[in-house]
Amino acid sequence: MELNDGMRGPLMPIGGAEDKFGNRTILRRFTELAGGSAARIAIIPTASAVDDAGQRYKGIFLELGAESADVIFVGDRDDANSDVLVSLIEQSTGIFMTGGNQLRVASILGGTRISDMLRRRSQQGIPIAGTSAGASVMSSVMVAGGKSGTTPRPNSAAMSPGLGLIDTMIIDQHFRERDRVGRLVTMVSYNPGLLGLGIDEDTAALITADGTLEVLGRGSVLVVDGTHMRSDIYASQGKHPLTIENVVIHFVAEGARFDLTHRKVLSTR
Repeated sequence: MELNDGMRGPLMPIGGAEDKFGNRTILRRFTELAGGSAARIAIIPTASAVDDAGQRYKGIFLELGAESADVIFVGDRDDANSDVLVSLIEQSTGIFMTGGNQLRVASILGGTRISDMLRRRSQQGIPIAGTSAGASVMSSVMVAGGKSGTTPRPNSAAMSPGLGLIDTMIIDQHFRERDRVGRLVTMVSYNPGLLGLGIDEDTAALITADGTLEVLGRGSVLVVDGTHMRSDIYASQGKHPLTIENVVIHFVAEGARFDLTHRKVLSTR
């Protein structure tokens, strides 16, 4: 059992399309973090328009040895303030958010008792994972949409408030597969104090309470550090590609760790 006690729990944003049929490295690690054979996992499929999304993950977590896995159907804001559903999340040892549409999650959960409980459980040491949309919605400022492409452009990204589980970064997903470098750099240019995380499919960024990021899976995580960034984002008026200088970019793959506080790679394979 890897549960924390008295400190913020691990966050595991996943880039989507994680392995569900082979070794299940990412989902297996999350099950271990949630308590292994004692894990009680709450699955929130609010982002998904597919009815069986939660049930699919329930089956996987039970096959991986979890004690229980409950699908928390939160279809509207009344559900998000339900005593019964809030209690199920409060009793869980791990919380998993499925993929789909992150705006759907934020607009249904934002400012509700379930949203408050998610942050409280994270502060109490419970691990929270999210795949695809479930990854992006973790941050205080989240990607709400945008265009593919390598060139940063003012209109390539839309942002909105997320659930606020972490406030130091903005998270994009399906990253390499959907060519989202330009929009992530654009989003960081709006606020260079934020780190940008671009997570490939079947890849996870495991973020622990000490500010360390560990990469799991077959892809990589691109980290955009805008500490010394300069751009013309404020003057471009959306009419031309951005001119951006002094952007620091790290590619971090499985087996390596990244120090989020000092913004540097700690180890390589």
